Amino acid sequence: MKKQALFIALLIGLVGCQPKTIKPITDLISKVWLAETVKEGDILVYTKGATSNAKPGYVNFRLDLSQPSKVSLIDIDGRLITGTYTISTDNKRLILENLNPKPSNTGGVIEYYILPQPDGTTLKLERTAESRKTGNTVNQYALITE
Repeated sequence: MKKQALFIALLIGLVGCQPKTIKPITDLISKVWLAETVKEGDILVYTKGATSNAKPGYVNFRLDLSQPSKVSLIDIDGRLITGTYTISTDNKRLILENLNPKPSNTGGVIEYYILPQPDGTTLKLERTAESRKTGNTVNQYALITE
């Protein structure tokens, strides 16, 4: 009787310890993203809903990753840029490629570090290179879904 109870308890424990399914990062980021906060270098220049922002143009920031491999980006200058996107094999970088029109000094490519793993409702990014649009600063973005 004790062996049966132990076996049943062990079986219940094993069934309850099923590994969680991890969603691919592309499933988590395939959305339209808006700026919640933006830092240019170490300076916070935009907070969604704030009455005074140093850079109010970020109110129009929009990163659309909702279509597989296609991207559209509206940055601080309000211009629409389109192209394709991929995730690096280590899932640590978002790479926007074949951008049209080509942003200055990018060769048509913008890369971001993904900080940390997205959860599906927030996405934190940091440019891997300086942005000419913002005075050659490395920008950090905390994004929320539309």
